[in-house]
Amino acid sequence: MTIHRLCLICWVLFQIHGHHAMANSDVLLDIVQHCVNPHTANYCQQCRAPRIDAACTVETACRKTTEVWASNPSFVAIRDIKMCGCPSTFVHGLVLPLQKITGVEDPLRPQDIWPYAWEIATARIEQASVALVVNPKNFRSQNQLHVHLLRLKPQAREHIRSLMSAHTDHLMDVWTVAGELASKQGLSDYGVLVTGHQGGGFQVVVTATSPEDAFTEYTCR
Repeated sequence: MTIHRLCLICWVLFQIHGHHAMANSDVLLDIVQHCVNPHTANYCQQCRAPRIDAACTVETACRKTTEVWASNPSFVAIRDIKMCGCPSTFVHGLVLPLQKITGVEDPLRPQDIWPYAWEIATARIEQASVALVVNPKNFRSQNQLHVHLLRLKPQAREHIRSLMSAHTDHLMDVWTVAGELASKQGLSDYGVLVTGHQGGGFQVVVTATSPEDAFTEYTCR
C-alpha cells in the first residue's frame, strides 16, 4: 500500500469519526469502573489512574491520577485532565454516570445527571458563568457519557442570543427540551449546552458541533 493511499484512508477515518476522535475511547469508562472505589479488590492493579487519596498512589503526576470531587450511587464528579498545569482558578470538571452509558444518543441517558452536574458546578464556579456541556457523538473522544463543568466565554451570551434556544424551569427536563430543539433543527447528532437563564430557570442550546469549543473556557492554554 502506498503512503498516499494510507494517508487517504486515515483522512477518511478522521472525517467519519470527528476531529476529537482518539484511539482509546474507553478511558473514562475504565476510570468509572475501576478507579472510583479505592476499596475494591486489587484496586491498585486494576486502576489506570488511581485516586490521589488512595493508599496505592505512588505516581502523583496530575495526568496519571484521578481526583474525585463528589459521588453518589449514580454519578461521580472528577477533575478533567485539562486542569493539569493550570492556575487554581481554572475549573474543568466532569460528571459521569457509574452505569455504562455511551452519550447523547443513548436511550438510557439519565435525566438527573443535569441537576447533579449543576450542583457540583455551582460549588466551584460562580452561577452566572456556569456552563454544562455534552458534546455530539462525532465531536467527542470518549464513549462514556460525561457532562463538562465549565465557565462560559465572556462573549458566549451574545453568541447564544443569536441561536435557537429553549427555556426550562427544571433541569430534569433538559434531555427532552434538547431533543425537541434538535428535531426542529433537523439534527440527528447534537451537543447540548445548559446555562442559567438571566430571567430565572435555565437556557438550553443544541449544536451540530462542539458546544465546549464554541461557548466555554475549556482550557487554560
